[in-house]
Amino acid sequence: MRWFIASQSMALMASSITFPFYLLFIHNIGSNFSSFGIAYGVFTLSSALFHKGVGTAADKIGGKSLLYFYSFGMAFLFLLIPEIHHLWQVYVFQFVLGGLGSIQKTCEKTLLAGLTGQENRGRTIGHYHFWTSLYAAAAVMACGVLIDYFTITIIFYLGSVFYFISGMTLAKMNVALSSETVEDIM
Repeated sequence: MRWFIASQSMALMASSITFPFYLLFIHNIGSNFSSFGIAYGVFTLSSALFHKGVGTAADKIGGKSLLYFYSFGMAFLFLLIPEIHHLWQVYVFQFVLGGLGSIQKTCEKTLLAGLTGQENRGRTIGHYHFWTSLYAAAAVMACGVLIDYFTITIIFYLGSVFYFISGMTLAKMNVALSSETVEDIM
């Protein structure tokens, strides 16, 4: 469970530090708020379209494998963000992000359910969300300070590094059903 918390904390940190700046980035490319709304609609629609297939794939090949794909896919995509210059590229990017987001959302839940025992599931999941949210909050605050010294492009590259570390951390994780208690995680 510790490795899963570390991996997902890195992924959440990456998305948390980049999201506010990604919004600014998209707004600078689009000429109005309707293009901004369409971009997020494409993301949400894409996510919805992928969820059922991702769920089936998670049952067949395992959530951990799909989370590897998600982490390294996001790491690669974040290297491309500074190269987006046209609105159509934002829409394509949003479609791919929606698909990858569905992988993270579905597989995080399936792995988390498998890593918790029935008797302590709620408490363990609460601790999981505490730690992942705590690391994300720290990253957002630190990034808010660092952005004064770096460009937005650096923030996207930093997000890519966090996603890469997330994928590497998954390698340390044992997916077998956990007998860890909340006290073991602390």
